[in-house]
Amino acid sequence: MKLIMAVVQDQDSNRLMRALVDNNFRSTKLATTGGFLKSGNTTFMIGVEDVRVNKCLQIIRDNCKSRDQLMAPISPMGGNADSYIPYPVEVSVGGATVFVLPIDQFHQF
Repeated sequence: MKLIMAVVQDQDSNRLMRALVDNNFRSTKLATTGGFLKSGNTTFMIGVEDVRVNKCLQIIRDNCKSRDQLMAPISPMGGNADSYIPYPVEVSVGGATVFVLPIDQFHQF
């Protein structure tokens, strides 16, 4: 048994949730916040039998796409203003960050 933790952009979360349900994967959906862009994202916790891990990863891959987005940088408070860029920069966001963890025990009460 494995625990798949997938951190996805909010824009992809509803599509991913539907795809997981359609393929009989149960998941817990958590609202989370990214540390780099300080924007909302969603973390899915999915318990999966070993033989279904690749199928679950393919569903995540198919439903979570990266995209480019303009980001207005936050001014440094008390930091070095010489390196501050005062105009928006384009960054790649989205896709999914996925962790696959071994599970020793699984209980459902």
